[in-house]
Amino acid sequence: MRIRAAVVADAAEIARLSAQLGYPAETAAFARRLAFLTGSPRHAVLVADGGDGRLQGFAGVEHRVMIEMGERVEIVGLVVDAQARRGGVGRALMAAAEQWAREAGVHEIFLGSNVVRPEAHAFYPSLGYARVKTQHSYLKRL
Repeated sequence: MRIRAAVVADAAEIARLSAQLGYPAETAAFARRLAFLTGSPRHAVLVADGGDGRLQGFAGVEHRVMIEMGERVEIVGLVVDAQARRGGVGRALMAAAEQWAREAGVHEIFLGSNVVRPEAHAFYPSLGYARVKTQHSYLKRL
């Protein structure tokens, strides 16, 4: 397995993985998103490439500056293929995301985890992450 930056050609595999986490969308939608994200210095999509044409996972990372909290990197998505879980893929992707943050000169990394993912709630603290808040999320479609 090799961690590398995603390319637009990874869209179908990222769509497959995203659907496993409950976020299905057409491959074309992922291709459009990847085209934007891979062209932005403030975003990264890192993939775990198994070398067999299938991705074992991906992480989405964003460099943010917020008025109230300042600068930090946020992991906005992490998915490991159901067939590759508990094999070090998640740890490798998280380490790569942390390295990306360091290279950007950012000293704080943040992530959210859905309450329906108890396995993640054990995983992140094992990497040194501390739970700092619980919140509700709201959406309004425009």
